[in-house]
Amino acid sequence: MLEKIIIFVQETGFYAMTWQQAVMLIIALALLYLGIEKKYEPLLLIPISFGMLLANLPLGQIMAAPVYEQTGELITPGGLIYYFYQGIKLGVFPPLIFLGIGAMTDFGPLIANPQTLLLGAAAQLGIFTTFIGAILLGFTPAEASSIGIIAGADGPTAIFLTSILAPELLPSIAIAAYSYMALVPMIQPPIMRALTTKAEREVVMEQLRPVSKREKILFPIIVTIITGLLLPPSIPLIGMLMLGNLLRECGLTERLSKTAQNELTNIIVILLGTAVGASAGAENFLTPQTLFILALGLVAFAIGTAGGVIMGKIMYKVTRGKINPLIGSAGISAVPMAARVSQMEGQKANPNNYLLMHAMGPNVAGVIGSAIVAGLLLSFFGK
Repeated sequence: MLEKIIIFVQETGFYAMTWQQAVMLIIALALLYLGIEKKYEPLLLIPISFGMLLANLPLGQIMAAPVYEQTGELITPGGLIYYFYQGIKLGVFPPLIFLGIGAMTDFGPLIANPQTLLLGAAAQLGIFTTFIGAILLGFTPAEASSIGIIAGADGPTAIFLTSILAPELLPSIAIAAYSYMALVPMIQPPIMRALTTKAEREVVMEQLRPVSKREKILFPIIVTIITGLLLPPSIPLIGMLMLGNLLRECGLTERLSKTAQNELTNIIVILLGTAVGASAGAENFLTPQTLFILALGLVAFAIGTAGGVIMGKIMYKVTRGKINPLIGSAGISAVPMAARVSQMEGQKANPNNYLLMHAMGPNVAGVIGSAIVAGLLLSFFGK
């Protein structure tokens, strides 16, 4: 009987747990706390952190690949989340997420105020700066591209690009991109306040002009054609983004639009978030390279935010105080998180400030911009 008890104990996760797995469980619990208690983007952070928790429970084999005999006969089927992860690895989930984003997003603020494209473009500074830095640190151009794209704060784009250019870095890049997306409310405000004056943050912007239905229908079609002809590798992302928006705006496909916004996106977010978190197993996450990538990703994210705010300050000067520089921080692609952060910081400076719709212009521009940059990097360094 004693022997059976000893065997049972040895087969438990408590006995098999390593200190690395214990550290990862603590990190997962900390992220769950931020998602549940602090409400930091719970739709992203809760599935990611719970997936991380599942992957680091010893002997669970939740990410184990299937094992086959030489004859092709299946021996073990593989872990559940291994199959979720194939949607990331094969680049299927990112375009579907873009379809949902397009269906949920009103492009009207960008169409009404096209100069905010400059803010979205400026926020891509982080991608190119980090790309150059990663090259100088010894990464290959393909790896540097994948690290730099973290600055766009666009998880689907980062996954799509990395799955093609540097699949060996996919777990690290995915975790970094989605973690920083979820932590936008923590990371951005100090940078925004450091780069702006109180007077700049208090600026109340004029109401946007109404945008016609015809403009909203033509915009996704025109953007798809121009971008697709200029950068064919960006078609999967831009095409799905614009298809989703066309479903929303044409007024004839409400059922499809609602499915893309709700059921489809919710399913993909659950699968993608859990798989991203589960990719952070202790054996491949607590390594010098992964921690280095996370550090570079944070720097990239900060530079991208700063680039947008600095362009906002330039536009504030050029327009003689008509542009609030805070909306520049929304030039990264975290829709609509970054726009909400601009709104919150603006209201802290001036309770009568309503920047959300103004910030959605650069926010949408950032989504388009990061997808275009991804297409550019694929054109240069794709296999």
